[in-house]
Amino acid sequence: MQHIAKRRSDVAGQRSVPEPALRIRNLSKRYAVRRTWSQIVRAPLAWTSTHALRGISLEVAAGEVVGLLGANGAGKTTLLKILSTLILPDGGRAEIFGFDVERSAREVRMLVAPIAADERSLEWRLNAQENLLFYAALCGVRPAEARTRVRELLERVELRASDAKLVGQYSSGMRQRLLVARALLRRPRLLLLDEPTRSMDPIAARSFRSLVRNELVSREQCTILVATHDPEEALEMCDRIAIMDRGRLLAIDTPDALAGEYGDDVFCVSTSTPAHPAFSRWQTSVVHESKSGDELTRVDMRFDPGTDAADVLNELVLSGARIHGFERVRPSLADIIERVTARQGRPAGE
Repeated sequence: MQHIAKRRSDVAGQRSVPEPALRIRNLSKRYAVRRTWSQIVRAPLAWTSTHALRGISLEVAAGEVVGLLGANGAGKTTLLKILSTLILPDGGRAEIFGFDVERSAREVRMLVAPIAADERSLEWRLNAQENLLFYAALCGVRPAEARTRVRELLERVELRASDAKLVGQYSSGMRQRLLVARALLRRPRLLLLDEPTRSMDPIAARSFRSLVRNELVSREQCTILVATHDPEEALEMCDRIAIMDRGRLLAIDTPDALAGEYGDDVFCVSTSTPAHPAFSRWQTSVVHESKSGDELTRVDMRFDPGTDAADVLNELVLSGARIHGFERVRPSLADIIERVTARQGRPAGE
């Protein structure tokens, strides 16, 4: 079955552009709040709920990697479950390559492959090749095609040398790679990753992120939506970052654009004259004190919004301050998330 992306006209009507891989419109989901036995006895018909998603709207282009970041309870996993057709939304709609996740669930399942950390559906008493052949049979893949595809995927995820080893003896990083290979058996177009490197060591996590960019996106041409708590993971893998809080989508943009909008104008200055009076005009903090006259001192300078950094540097030099380095300090993604959440605010009563 061939799935061809729909095309639509742009605003000017001069040329058509591909339909987005994922389109979400005003998606919402609520869960019932679990009550104690005493609460049930006192009010058996009472029912309260909590919002997991509140009017989420989002578009993801084909071949794009978008990261979902937010604290526990932000709604990331709920969103991925809806897109996987595991649960139904209460309102709004979501389309994957033009197929509605509620009305065309079967077609959506052919296009989507969810991958979660610590997945327990692998058969640990089988080796990697046997696991994939078993799954291919369940999916109705012809045996000859399955054997060829399994060999190709094990090579691609760098498990070919260990394909005869029982999966129960694999490390967490190796099992995660095997899950990726299993997900790719049906040649999906959208991958949903839920904290894929949560149980990996730093080296394995970096290797997995490289696999995502180099193999899944470049060679398999997959679109990827990844929920993660790891800012480094988001920066390495994602083209755009969506920041969620309590079921709401607060901001979505590239890391550089988010840093520009929500970061401070802080510049790191390397100087041999940190006590020069020219620095007193701006809010400064000494980050590294020099221990001798030959060493440089690092001073962080914080400017008001709209201040031209070039003018500040020129003024420092003309005033006689000895400047050996001058560069902008990029805020961490964790800082950006906190500032986005604080600036957008939270609804009353929460």
